[in-house]
Amino acid sequence: MALSKGEEQLMSYLWKLEKGFLKDLVNCYPDPKPAGTTVATLLKRMGDKGYVSHTLYGNSREYYPLIKKEEYFSQKMNGIIKTNFEDSISLFSSFFTSTHNLTNAQLDELKKIVEREIKKRKK
Repeated sequence: MALSKGEEQLMSYLWKLEKGFLKDLVNCYPDPKPAGTTVATLLKRMGDKGYVSHTLYGNSREYYPLIKKEEYFSQKMNGIIKTNFEDSISLFSSFFTSTHNLTNAQLDELKKIVEREIKKRKK
């Protein structure tokens, strides 16, 4: 189950901190900061979805992510490609490169990335 926009924002703070108490996470938000109860509700939902857990210290909970940022966004991108691009990375790549007005330098960089990956896999 995917994270909502608000949950993703909170998850980004948790990935940066690696672990933190509720007050630490609330302090990551810009002003006006959300109420602690709001953040606690998001953490509960994220825990129910299997993205966050905590260690209990008395009455305080120290939260930590159960999924790495790269893993989460890889799953999210794979879902977008599967759902919107007929599970075709080629269709996605064509869409991405033709709709984002990439400069020649950016296209060359993408080409280099692909060429490096091909070389790495051939070894």
